[in-house]
Amino acid sequence: MSEQTNGAMHLNDENFVQTVREAGKPVLVDFYADWCGPCQMAAPIIDKLADELKDRILIVKVDVDQSRQVASKYGVMSIPTVLILEADGDEIKEVAKKIGFPGEAGYRQMIEQALVE
Repeated sequence: MSEQTNGAMHLNDENFVQTVREAGKPVLVDFYADWCGPCQMAAPIIDKLADELKDRILIVKVDVDQSRQVASKYGVMSIPTVLILEADGDEIKEVAKKIGFPGEAGYRQMIEQALVE
């Protein structure tokens, strides 16, 4: 189940592909885990950007401990890892990838570059 309140939507192995395909705009995926310190630093920034940019990009979170299939499919070896994906018909393309915690400015720069292309 994915619930959209404020901040990023949480996705899992079951609803990930369908949500990305139906988004109708680029999707930023934050791969994280509850035990990850840098992920905890990123969380409020990711939620802030999700609210602020919701008209331009869908921002979602995937817990790598609970959704191993999605993390494995996208080659997530360390967290936090952020991907920007775009659906092209049935295909989902990776537009950008950032490993580690770049801070709010780093996330904004990544999003702006992806939205321009």
